[in-house]
Amino acid sequence: MTTDAPTILATSGGYRPGHRTWFELDALVHHAVELSGAHGRRPRVAFVGTASGDPEAFSFRALEAGRVAGFDVSVLSLFPMPNHEDPAALLLEQDVVWVNGGSVANLLAVWDVHDLRPAMRAAWEAGVVLAGVSAGSICWYVGGTTDSFGPELRAVTNGLGLLPYGNGVHYDSEERRRPLVHSLVADGTLPETHCTDDGVGLVYRGTELVEAVSERDGKGAYVVIRDGDRAHEERLEPRRLPSP
Repeated sequence: MTTDAPTILATSGGYRPGHRTWFELDALVHHAVELSGAHGRRPRVAFVGTASGDPEAFSFRALEAGRVAGFDVSVLSLFPMPNHEDPAALLLEQDVVWVNGGSVANLLAVWDVHDLRPAMRAAWEAGVVLAGVSAGSICWYVGGTTDSFGPELRAVTNGLGLLPYGNGVHYDSEERRRPLVHSLVADGTLPETHCTDDGVGLVYRGTELVEAVSERDGKGAYVVIRDGDRAHEERLEPRRLPSP
């Protein structure tokens, strides 16, 4: 089962502490599966940990979290070499591709080495839901703010561009994110930019933002646009997702 329109869920969340496992998949990951339309069988979800160097611990924990959630989980690793002969084919077999956080600059560079930009686009166009957290959110956009280069946040502007906007993650938990987003939108470095507090996700059908959703109470999403030589921010109230 794939969606009837290209779908992306870009988030600043998706995990919660586990009971018998290190972490469990929270409402945002489950919503990505719901958006895929998979039913009547175990949903197929691929986890991609490129942004943090494909650590084996994360791969194991993702498999465990998927088992608890009732998903058939695959892990796509690119270090020290791809763990699948045909990564593009693996992506097309999924209901959801979930990209973990870390360094978005490094993620994009490694994906370029392995020609995953066109593979991700092909999966998106085929109806596989593309989703992820932090770096795994920014990657779908033109760019956003990142600590990939050091403690001082900087802009990254070479995202996949499936969504023609900028992206701001961890908007409420990292105090330097909001002012940098405003500065980058005001000076034209980033286009209209869509931002999420921790626990919030943005749903796109094609390139249209259709809904903000949240796995936590009291959180927000934001659209930042250029207004002359300044930035203007509008808050969006997310729909609260049920806890899985």
